[in-house]
Amino acid sequence: MRADGCYLDGTFGRGGHSRLVLERLGPGGRLLGFDKDPQAIAAGQALAADDGRFVIVQRSFAELGDEVRARDLAGKVDGVLLDLGVSSPQLDDPERGFSFLNDGPLDMRMNPDRGQSAAQWIASASEEEIARVFKDYGEERFAKRMARAVVQRRVEKPFERTADLAAVLSAANPAWEKGKNPATRAFQGIRIHVNNELGDLEQGLDAALESLAVGGRLVVISFHSLEDRIVKLFMRKHAKGEADKLPRNLPVRHAVFEPRLKLLGKPQFASDEELKANPRSRSAVMRVAEKLR
Repeated sequence: MRADGCYLDGTFGRGGHSRLVLERLGPGGRLLGFDKDPQAIAAGQALAADDGRFVIVQRSFAELGDEVRARDLAGKVDGVLLDLGVSSPQLDDPERGFSFLNDGPLDMRMNPDRGQSAAQWIASASEEEIARVFKDYGEERFAKRMARAVVQRRVEKPFERTADLAAVLSAANPAWEKGKNPATRAFQGIRIHVNNELGDLEQGLDAALESLAVGGRLVVISFHSLEDRIVKLFMRKHAKGEADKLPRNLPVRHAVFEPRLKLLGKPQFASDEELKANPRSRSAVMRVAEKLR
């Protein structure tokens, strides 16, 4: 890490990663943070007031390319960090509607001031669309059955609370997994859909690659298989260059493939010590790549 480098924290949250980066930066270093959540932005503004090397902007990391170009930083960034998914403060606040463990308004938006809430989407989506979201984004085996239960119940009374929806989803799930709430996968699917998380990730990865300087590093922490698959395929694609477009066994030198990324090490997982400090890190996977051109 360069003490005078320029870095991006694509998911500021409450600033844990940003503070660690700032500890390693010298007086000439710069750090630009992104987040959609107004509460995260407030925390970021407090940090920016204390440390002039840091700036926070209220945008999705999917838009980091526009922000970087506006600041004349395209191709000059030394490192980009993306810590995906929902943050602990969002999960722990019942009023945000991300969790069914404590009853709250059925919202789930990273930015409550923009877009359609989970309650609004549940009220208007077709049974087929709800089932697709449960299956594709929640990886729920009983997506059709659970979607049918939701549509049937909303005729009587609209869903407005997380506990209400979780109860209907749980009753419709015929195979409860040990140690996992039966509404878990469906809630994940709704959250990913409402926030366009996978679409933002694909766009953000492309933008991050273009923002990096040669030798700059991309670090991505994923928390479920859908995210990690997108990250893995993206990094592999750019580490192979044009190899996938050429016939197999064609005798050409590797330089012809012109890879843009070099994979650094194997995927990393939380240590036992980290798991004790933060049990939610049990599903975390970190991948790192370096830009070659």
